[in-house]
Amino acid sequence: MKVFNGIPASEGLGIGRIITYLNDENPQIPCFDIIENEISQEWKRFQQALKKATGELKSLQAKNHENLAKEQAEIFFAHILMLEDDDYHRQIREKLEKNLQNIEWVIWELAQELSQKIMRCGDPVLRERAVDITDISKRLIDCLQKAGTKCVFTENLNGEVILAANNLMPSDTLCIDKTKIKGIALEEGSKTCHTAIIARALKIPLVLGLCGFLKEVKNGEIAALNGSTGMVVIDPDKKTMEEIKNQTETERRQNERLKTLSGLPAETRDGHRVILKANIGLPEEAETALNYGAEGIGLYRSEFLFIQSDKMTDEEVQFKAYSKILKTMGNFPVTIRTADIGADKIFDSHKAKEKNPLLGLRGLRLSLSNPLLLRVQLRAILRASIFGNVRIMFPMVPGTKELELALNQLETARRECNSKGQQYVKEIPVGIMIEIPSAVMTSDLLGEKSDFFSIGSNDLLQYSLAADRENEKVSSPSDIFHPALFRLIKMTTDGAKANGIKTAICGELAGDTGFTEILLGLGLDEFSMTSSSIPLVKEKIRNTSLEHCKELAEKVLQGKSAEENRKIIFNE
Repeated sequence: MKVFNGIPASEGLGIGRIITYLNDENPQIPCFDIIENEISQEWKRFQQALKKATGELKSLQAKNHENLAKEQAEIFFAHILMLEDDDYHRQIREKLEKNLQNIEWVIWELAQELSQKIMRCGDPVLRERAVDITDISKRLIDCLQKAGTKCVFTENLNGEVILAANNLMPSDTLCIDKTKIKGIALEEGSKTCHTAIIARALKIPLVLGLCGFLKEVKNGEIAALNGSTGMVVIDPDKKTMEEIKNQTETERRQNERLKTLSGLPAETRDGHRVILKANIGLPEEAETALNYGAEGIGLYRSEFLFIQSDKMTDEEVQFKAYSKILKTMGNFPVTIRTADIGADKIFDSHKAKEKNPLLGLRGLRLSLSNPLLLRVQLRAILRASIFGNVRIMFPMVPGTKELELALNQLETARRECNSKGQQYVKEIPVGIMIEIPSAVMTSDLLGEKSDFFSIGSNDLLQYSLAADRENEKVSSPSDIFHPALFRLIKMTTDGAKANGIKTAICGELAGDTGFTEILLGLGLDEFSMTSSSIPLVKEKIRNTSLEHCKELAEKVLQGKSAEENRKIIFNE
């Protein structure tokens, strides 16, 4: 018996024999030179493939419309939009004319470039979008090389199976025969990837992040996969099988219990109201946020719009994306963070040779160094504001000087909209991310010029400890309990309260129920997190009191070490 633990991504229990699928992540694509006279012929081939690929996606979408909710169906709508995007066509055409190579290779090379840009982004949600780029590119190339893309699971499967693979394209997942495939085990992926979203819609148990899984299993072995706990057991004995079934039933009862909270407020037993919002990276995720009970979008990461296209000045692309989110969320507030580009999010057009990019030109500093691009984004947000309840948030604000410069750019953007007769909401709340110790130390001053704060606990921790969270040599999981972090949070909420404004938190801590009571006690007013974390955090809030949270927070603020704080928080 072998036991593997991964990331639970789609609940349920699946039992069957292992079938491995080795998808070709680096397919053999022909590469040869062409002459200028052949460009028009290659472009014609591309247009024919584009038409066929778009038709295939629309057909897939139509065949599965009964199984897919709006947010899942929009994944394929987004793929279609990517295929039809004029800027995507422009990039292909320019590369074709410049490199003088066959269209299959041009498409694949561009896909690799776009994917690498996304993978350099530190945000795991945005990194998952690299799969979408690969998916549509493979579909195009298949249409160029043969009679279109075929489903990879059309073979007659013998009995019930657990599908094991390195990764799956979203369109692959739709091809699955649900009557035979009872679960999916993948080495890669995250809960926010489109494959996971579709698996949940189709009610197929899914476990992700099973590193090295394919090397350890064989076709035909019996596997029990628990999509609720993330456990996969190969050749389980009778006792283990009973335990897995019990775990699944417990998870089912918990989900039923959490559903009863969907219409109830996040309010402590002694009547303290808390606002729970969602973090998203794509417009189609707004619908999912509503389904989990989010009372708004606390953080929309706008970087993906810039990753998808080199045409960073395209105001219309941004305007449409922001408008879509605002329309979906209705009266709920939507906080759009201006592009947080730099360091682990550096794109080709903004690369700079810096000795230490984490301490270099990133976030608001980079935006202020490119004021024209910043105003394009601000104008897009202003114009979209008429469709809902928008808020603007600037990232990585080091102090009042930079905030004043950003507010000046916003005022200039308003004047530019006025000159064009473009409508927008006149009074839009403007806030800042608190991610740098200097911002904490001057939070009382920044609060005079801000309408709200939002703490980015991930960056705040690494900058306060001078420890890159991606570097295992200087960072450890216990850092999250460091006394400095809790004291910085308290200083921030105090600075906000001195100016009569609210403080949110949108880092990983926000969705971790182990820290919910501490954060409440430290004075946080709003929590913004991955949508799926909202029900559990709400339950935690409704089962505690603000008085108890304040007492716990006082103990943590007196803690002398991370180890001591861990014991306080978990009552060890």
